[in-house]
Amino acid sequence: MHLHLLQHSPHQGPARLADWLTSMGHSHTVFHLDAGELVPRLADCDALVVLDGPSTIDAEPTLPWLRQERKLIERALDSRKPILGIGFGARLIALALGATVASGTFAESGWQRIDLAADSPFDLPERFDAFMWHREVFALPDEASPLGGSAASPIQGFAWDAGRVVGLLCHLEATAVSVAQLIDGQAPPAGSATSPHVQSTAAMLEDPRRFDRLAPLLDRVLSQWLRSTSS
Repeated sequence: MHLHLLQHSPHQGPARLADWLTSMGHSHTVFHLDAGELVPRLADCDALVVLDGPSTIDAEPTLPWLRQERKLIERALDSRKPILGIGFGARLIALALGATVASGTFAESGWQRIDLAADSPFDLPERFDAFMWHREVFALPDEASPLGGSAASPIQGFAWDAGRVVGLLCHLEATAVSVAQLIDGQAPPAGSATSPHVQSTAAMLEDPRRFDRLAPLLDRVLSQWLRSTSS
């Protein structure tokens, strides 16, 4: 398969996701929309990945590419192609599916515990830690199934259309390198100074084994996602 990856910030790239695609024999092209690259054609890929970014979903007036990207997401939802969103990308997909997207009560960053929903369709442990970097959250879209939630964000992800469409608020693709780049290059989520769900930068990076434990979780999610439309 060939995948198009939409990137919105030099500090929030595909990280381990790109390595996984290559290891599984898939090709991919990264489109740096924030650097002026054009939104690609849906016809030129087999699946679409919408990555995280520093923007909020109401930033369209200041971002000339966002309107075209939202149209691309709508076309992808109407197609039979798999689409995956992470962070900002998941919020754009949730919005396109009619769900409410808004600023959460608290910012959430660093390592936070996720409890899998009882009716979750995701092949994941009942409880696991994942990396977070957000303030905006989304409601569960109609006809979508929930991943589960954390203390600050009850909906950490969803699957829609029998798993063809997946949105993840959390970051299973994070690596020590990608998180260090994020910390160095981007301001923390709004409200981080007063949130009880924010870790220090030292705590985020102190145990590299946490990133190693994300790898099999990412593998499960991506394998299940692409397998959902292989039949």
